[in-house]
Amino acid sequence: MSVEENHLYIFSGLPGTGKTTLASALANYIGAVFLRIDTIEQGIRDLCDFKVEGEGYRLSYRIAADNLELGNNVVADSCNPIELTRQEWQEVASSKRLHYTNIEVICSDKEEHKKRIEERECDIPGMGLPSWKEVEEREYDPWLGDRIVIDTAKKSVNESFSELMTKLNMPRNNGN
Repeated sequence: MSVEENHLYIFSGLPGTGKTTLASALANYIGAVFLRIDTIEQGIRDLCDFKVEGEGYRLSYRIAADNLELGNNVVADSCNPIELTRQEWQEVASSKRLHYTNIEVICSDKEEHKKRIEERECDIPGMGLPSWKEVEEREYDPWLGDRIVIDTAKKSVNESFSELMTKLNMPRNNGN
């Protein structure tokens, strides 16, 4: 199967699950526009000096829509924890009669997930990372719609990416 044009890949999941790693790998692999909410929200904080709530998502929806209209694939990387944001991401594509795929990244091993949170380093200047307690207490609605689920527990990045490619019905080049 070839990669569809004008496709929105919506990555969701709690911090520390591996979502950004997989989303950026997919964007790189298919040559898609990569929208990372953490980067956009930190940029808004840095430039505007105010508490960011939904502004990062809303700005990202617009950037995604512009790129989809240009024929680009878009990979959106966000926690996407509530039903409202999930619906809004889907509306970005469906309002233009384009396709989207929801991808939830989880880490089912609680101890591994906790270790990832406690040991990771931030790659966005100025942004603070959540504590394990904050991740555990974060609002995260149960999923109601269809999605691809990738459980990264006890798997390498390559194994998780291979599983993602299989579930997306995309071929992988040897060595990737």
